[in-house]
Amino acid sequence: MTVAATTCCFASLASAYNSRYCSVPSHRCYLSSVSCRSAPKAISHSNKGASSSPKKPLKQFGGGPEEDEKRRTQSSPFKSFGASSQRKDKKGVSFDLKEQQQVETGSLQDASFLNAVVKVYCTHTAPDYSLPWQKQRQYTSTGSAFMIGGGKLLTNAHCVEHATQVKVKRRGDDTKYVAKVLARGVECDIALLSVESEEFWKGAEPLNFGRLPCLQDAVTVVGYPLGGDTISVTKGVVSRIEVTSYAHGSSDLLGIQIDAAINPGNSGGPAFNDQGECIGVAFQVFRSEDVENIGYVIPTTVVSHFLDDYERNGKYTGFPCLGVLLQKLENPALRACLKVQSNEGVLVRRVEPTSDAHKVLKEGDVIVSFDGVHIGCEGTVPFRSTERIAFRYLISQKFTGDVVELGIIRAGAFKKVQVVLDPRVHLVPYHIEGGQPSYLIISGLVFTPLSEPLIEEECEDTIGLKLLAKARYSLARFKGEQIVILSQVLANEVNIGYEDMSNQQVLKFNGTWIKNIHHLAHLVDSCKGKYLVFEFEDNYLAVLEREAADAASSCILKDYGIPSERSSDVLEPYIDSLGDNQAINQDFGDIPASNLEIGSDGLLWA
Repeated sequence: MTVAATTCCFASLASAYNSRYCSVPSHRCYLSSVSCRSAPKAISHSNKGASSSPKKPLKQFGGGPEEDEKRRTQSSPFKSFGASSQRKDKKGVSFDLKEQQQVETGSLQDASFLNAVVKVYCTHTAPDYSLPWQKQRQYTSTGSAFMIGGGKLLTNAHCVEHATQVKVKRRGDDTKYVAKVLARGVECDIALLSVESEEFWKGAEPLNFGRLPCLQDAVTVVGYPLGGDTISVTKGVVSRIEVTSYAHGSSDLLGIQIDAAINPGNSGGPAFNDQGECIGVAFQVFRSEDVENIGYVIPTTVVSHFLDDYERNGKYTGFPCLGVLLQKLENPALRACLKVQSNEGVLVRRVEPTSDAHKVLKEGDVIVSFDGVHIGCEGTVPFRSTERIAFRYLISQKFTGDVVELGIIRAGAFKKVQVVLDPRVHLVPYHIEGGQPSYLIISGLVFTPLSEPLIEEECEDTIGLKLLAKARYSLARFKGEQIVILSQVLANEVNIGYEDMSNQQVLKFNGTWIKNIHHLAHLVDSCKGKYLVFEFEDNYLAVLEREAADAASSCILKDYGIPSERSSDVLEPYIDSLGDNQAINQDFGDIPASNLEIGSDGLLWA
């Protein structure tokens, strides 16, 4: 029974890319421990743009029993974490990692900073994206957190995602205290918690943040992983520091790769240097049959950005984006064709219509500097003394609303332009703000915006390749744009003949192009004609008689036990921010772009 429960805790959910195309054994995983007793059906958030290579899809823990059975047939999850792995030293002597770690960390038993690490107990209630008017069955998970002063704790965002109750327990205490989630940083996978109970903070000493470590610096990971209820300590070294794919937020930020053993439940736990300073937060691992002991830590630079953002704005506003798709300029002929004299710069392949860069940059421009820092032809910039790092690192150091100066070469002429940095606008969001998806039910026709969680829940077979291609390649042309789909039809006499329709994009209503689900609701409410005409892909039509549809709506809601015909956000008055219907009268395929279309010869979205 113990083995079964543990195996269920290791169940991983398919990422957006993986669920749509293929299953690959190599992936990164979240580290929170999920109880299998009340696990929901499989839902995870998208990692569509997190990796430029399909060989490394990103995944997370927390699948239901059905998903567990599938994953168990692919590979053993215990091997992935190197629980029984061995290594050889330079002399060829084999030794057990586990045994070595216990010896080296024995002196930490009475270290005071260990008392700042707490165990997190979270109850999650995730939305049901296929039936957006209801929630899924709740499930529980455990993770780690640590005190940072000011009555606050830090943990991972995925540890408290869709949280309905969060409790924390200190080391050596048997009392659990209720915690409140103050902010969740989806891109950086960090969450800020607070505990109101004064008793919880008695004798507490917050952790001190240290500098960014160097390669081969010793690192100690502390948390509450699977295998026991008490605190766990493992030791290793810093293996690599570079811009890393963050599985939870499908983002690319600075990350620290370590070889210390970390497991589900370590999520949100601190990593220490030899001076007892916190150098980061454990958050994900790389699982593969070909590698062992590859874990990732969120560095203090990213943590400080999150905390500064919260202090500045009273909430988390996110990491900004330049909004350009770039290509390396390694080839001399390519540089000569673009009239770039020196061995530097990256080519602008595409500019997002919703970004401020769209006003000043053009396709074919070459960006050679960012706030005075020269960019190499491989898209890297100087980092510390003798290292180089991806150009995106400079952008991640900025805040929303910051103005940066770009040095560009356009048609052989050098010039400087200024760009305002803002968070990227996703046409198909990875995460739903507010936790509950929007929906609109018109005489049994259920409309909802397309999102990555919905794609994962429905799977590629029911979504269809055309919608998947749009979700992958299309860009938002204005803020607030959505791909609205007919999710399903609740059968009734008034909608006879449409019962088999599902997961089809609705393009027009009574001849008007649809901008988002709020716009569709506004058009329906404003309709005074005899018919409600919905136009879908491939000129498919669904027509309802307006008066009959209005009369049948209440009966349909009652028959299917639905509390309301639309979500609370769709009930709010519609505000037309675009104003020009012609601006959206074009096919989505005209502006394809995505993180996933870029291989090793290109760069991700900056």
